[in-house]
Amino acid sequence: MPVINRVAEFQREIAEWRQDFHRNPELQYDVNRTAGRVADLLREFGVDDVVTGIGRTGVVGVIRGRNGGDGRVIGLRADMDALPITERTGKAYASEVAGKMHACGHDGHTAMLLGAAKYLAETRNFAGTAIVIFQPAEEGGAGGKAMLQDGLVERFGIEEFYGMHNMPGMPAGSFGIREGGIMAATDEFQITIEGRGGHAALPHNTIDPITIAAQLILALQTIVSRNVNPMREAVLSVTMVEAGQAFNVVPRTVKLTGTVRTLDEEVRAFMQERLRAVTDGICATFGAAASIHYRNGYPVTVNSPRQTAFAADVARLVGGVERVDADVDGTMGGEDFAYMLQAKPGAYIFLGNGPSADLHTDTYDFNDDVIPMGVSYWARLVETALPVV
Repeated sequence: MPVINRVAEFQREIAEWRQDFHRNPELQYDVNRTAGRVADLLREFGVDDVVTGIGRTGVVGVIRGRNGGDGRVIGLRADMDALPITERTGKAYASEVAGKMHACGHDGHTAMLLGAAKYLAETRNFAGTAIVIFQPAEEGGAGGKAMLQDGLVERFGIEEFYGMHNMPGMPAGSFGIREGGIMAATDEFQITIEGRGGHAALPHNTIDPITIAAQLILALQTIVSRNVNPMREAVLSVTMVEAGQAFNVVPRTVKLTGTVRTLDEEVRAFMQERLRAVTDGICATFGAAASIHYRNGYPVTVNSPRQTAFAADVARLVGGVERVDADVDGTMGGEDFAYMLQAKPGAYIFLGNGPSADLHTDTYDFNDDVIPMGVSYWARLVETALPVV
C-alpha cells in the first residue's frame, strides 16, 4: 500500500504551502503569521475544531472520524519555527526575512501535517479522533512543554503522540525509527575556574587557570572514553573558552562552556556527576577553585515499544519493507517532542530527505519530493490506529 493516490494529487499544493512558510520564517514563539496561516487552512479543510493560542502560539485541529469521534484519540505533531541563520540556498523561494531561515525543515513538517489534515478531513476513513498539533518554539524554546502545560493532553484527551522529522543523508522517502532513545538529552555546562592572576613572566607567583583549563578539557574527555560503557552513547564537547585580556598577564579566571548529549537518563545523570567530580578534582590538585553551572535541557526522546513497532509497520505499508530501518542509529541532536513522549506513549520517526545539506546549515532545504511519503505515513497511521469496524 504505497503513496495514497489522493495525496499525490495535491502534492503541488502542499509544496506551495511549504515554500510560502519558507519565504516567511519566524522564530520561537513569534510564529503568528505561520500559526495564522495554519489555522486558516485547517478551517478551510473543514476540520471540526481549530483551537489557537495553545502554548502561546500553538495551533490544534480536531478531526473526528466517521463514527463522530468516539473511541481512541491520537495526536500528530509538527513544529513551525525557524532558525536565526542567513540563508544561502539561492532558491526562488528563499527566505525574505533577514537573518532567519527554515534550516531544519519545520516548514516541510508543517506542510505535510497540513496535507494529512486535509486528507483526513475529506475522507474520514477512521473511527476515533485525530488531533493535529502545530507547535511553536521547538528550537530551544520548549514549545512542546508549553503546550503540555497549557493542557494539551487533558483538553483534547490525547492517548498517544506521534512525531516526524526529516533526515538529510537518509535515502529520500525512506523511514528510520528505533525503540528507546532516538534523540538526545541536550544539557549545558559552564565552568568557571578561579586561580590567582599575575605577571606572565612570574608564573610561580600565580595559580594559572589557563593551564588548569587545558588539563581539565583533556580530563573531561576521559569521562566518555573511560567511564561510560562503550555500548551506551554519550558526547561531551567543550565549545567555548574565555580567558585573558593581555599577552603578559596570567588571568585570574577562565570560563569553559559546553554541552553533554546522552540517549539514556541513567547515563545522563552519571555524566553530570562525573563532570562535577573531575572538575573539582583537577582544580583542587592545582590549588584553584571551580564553580559549575549545569543546566538540563530537553530530555531524551524515548520511543515506547508498542508504538514504535506500530509506527514501523505503518511506514512499511507506505514505503515497503526495504525502505524502513526499524533499528536506525539515534542522533545526538535534541528534540522537545521528548516532553510529549514523557506525558503519553508514542513514537518519533525519521523521514529521509536525500543527499541534502545538513540540518542547521545555511544551504539546507527541505526536499519537496518526499512530501507524498510523509503525508501518506500520517494518513495511514490514523487509519490503521483507528480502523473503521
